[in-house]
Amino acid sequence: MPTHTLACGNRAQQLAQHINLPNRHSLTAVPASRNLVFLTELAHEVLPVDPTPSLAEIAAQPDVPHLGHPAPAPQHPSEPLRFIILGSDAALSAVLTRLMRADHLWAEIAFIPVSASVAAVNWGLSSDPVEAADFAMSAPVCPAPTIRSDKGLVVAGSATLTAEANAQYTGEIIVDDTTVLFHRNSAPEKRPLFGEYGARLIPMVDAPGIVAAKLITPLEGAAGRRRVPLEKLYTRWHTPGLRWLTRGAHQPAAIVEPEHVFQGRAVQTGGEKIIVTIDGIAAQRPVKRATFYRHLRDLQVVRNPTAESGNFPYAGKNT
Repeated sequence: MPTHTLACGNRAQQLAQHINLPNRHSLTAVPASRNLVFLTELAHEVLPVDPTPSLAEIAAQPDVPHLGHPAPAPQHPSEPLRFIILGSDAALSAVLTRLMRADHLWAEIAFIPVSASVAAVNWGLSSDPVEAADFAMSAPVCPAPTIRSDKGLVVAGSATLTAEANAQYTGEIIVDDTTVLFHRNSAPEKRPLFGEYGARLIPMVDAPGIVAAKLITPLEGAAGRRRVPLEKLYTRWHTPGLRWLTRGAHQPAAIVEPEHVFQGRAVQTGGEKIIVTIDGIAAQRPVKRATFYRHLRDLQVVRNPTAESGNFPYAGKNT
């Protein structure tokens, strides 16, 4: 089976050499699409012509099949092709985006994280590079949904919808038919300890595809004079007569509301000056609307089949 290692960044390149991974390609920490054109050349070596219906043909069908449990790819190359991505979630997102746009998601994808990784947690991967490398080389594929944005970017680990300058969110966020957040405009200087700060979404490893939760603190918490344990801080804030005890407390970052976690096939939002961040990379400009949804092709991922993704930690972000 042809196996190629994409070492993204200096740390990844050092690890790839140390572990002695096969067919190493040295890339930047977050490779640009133009630097990943060779993936198409490698794909064509084992599948010169894709006989299956194109994405446009599938979308034009009057009876597009319901996207249920993720399934193996319908393509049958002459032999399996595996890409091992060594790097960050952002690097993994860049590679998946290129493969999705070229319609090569039939290729097998393995991942070795070089830092804290939501994707690795979702896929049940070891944080030890040697163990992760052994798994990436030998474990079988276990399909998972492909989650993308309306801008054609794949979410590898997580994405957020927030306002500028860590302010409260102005707008509405919906998962399928369920409202996760609805908040009208508030004064910019108003930044409560716990409030309406947007949402965070994570790809699931099974149907329906996305799990999303409301952010009740900003991505960057405000510094305070003292630190209070999160559960105690949360309880005091929401208990009449005790909120004054939170004055001067450090604001924790990127906390999600445990009672506002929802699953669905799509996440939509409309509002003012929305910042879309995918795997730690923020869009260059704010937008008025954004959508994340499940792609027609599933990922062919080398992952732990018993992994359960979409578990939001109450005590902070898992990035």
